[in-house]
Amino acid sequence: MFSLDPQLAKDTVLLGRLRLCQLLLMNDSNYPWFILVPERENLRELHELSDTDSLQFLEESTLLARALNKGLQPYKLNIAVLGNVVPQLHVHHIVRYQYDPAWPAPVWGKLPAKPYYSAEISKLKDLLTKLLGRSFTPA
Repeated sequence: MFSLDPQLAKDTVLLGRLRLCQLLLMNDSNYPWFILVPERENLRELHELSDTDSLQFLEESTLLARALNKGLQPYKLNIAVLGNVVPQLHVHHIVRYQYDPAWPAPVWGKLPAKPYYSAEISKLKDLLTKLLGRSFTPA
């Protein structure tokens, strides 16, 4: 049975679900930082997804990227699979602006996390609900 890695559960807020993935928000308002986690057991790498799930994941990642581009208008959208600290398969979608506090460096470890206020989370969830449409079920 699928369960979210404890570190991801600690560091993020569940915004909702797509067909395959949980959509999480990194609880760090320094950057709009979203994470897709396929709800499948014991996955570490993208290539471990079944062919069907792999296509579904690509569709969901692209849908999220387009929504973030439209709704948040980043200068750059960083999409990355790392997993060195959290081995469970998860894919970062980080909205970057030239004026963000880490630009142009990577965001990891640059600043202490600044948790979101609940109103800010609600606003992001509402925006993504609108932009992702029927594909998204808010938490």
